Amino acid sequence: FEHWSINDSDGKPGSSQQTLKGTSRWTTSLENLLEDPEGVKRFREFLKKEFSEENVLFWLACEEFKKMQDKKQMQEKAKEIYMTFLSSKASCQVNVEGQSRLNETILEEPHPLMFQKLQDQIFNLMKYDSYSRFLKSDIFLKHKRAEEQEENSSEAQSVAKRASRIYNT
Repeated sequence: FEHWSINDSDGKPGSSQQTLKGTSRWTTSLENLLEDPEGVKRFREFLKKEFSEENVLFWLACEEFKKMQDKKQMQEKAKEIYMTFLSSKASCQVNVEGQSRLNETILEEPHPLMFQKLQDQIFNLMKYDSYSRFLKSDIFLKHKRAEEQEENSSEAQSVAKRASRIYNT
């Protein structure tokens, strides 16, 4: 994700995708929502109410796992992901096909993309299921309203500032 960090809006009017902030950016795609820490927080809040928070937690854990370099850390994280989300005794079991094929032996030789297929399944599950409901939820709409009010008050101020600049020349 590094290559499209959220803060690179350079104020050029053409780059609307980049200048979108907050909820307007969240609505463009689940990817954009998951890139924004605030978005993740609200989405988790929503999923908790739907009793499916484990999906986003699993997705986040896989993202973290993919960035790891150290083999020992990878083994520990792989085991943790397996025990938390994939084993039959998992506390936050995610509902993916093929989780049974991920047996404990693969955990000894972890590689960055070992959970990718499962992560993609969960991503699609969230994308076609929870994400669209999230965009209609109270949690999202309240946040959007609060954001709009904030924007309107700061816009009013900047319009006033611009106006005063024009008259002071």
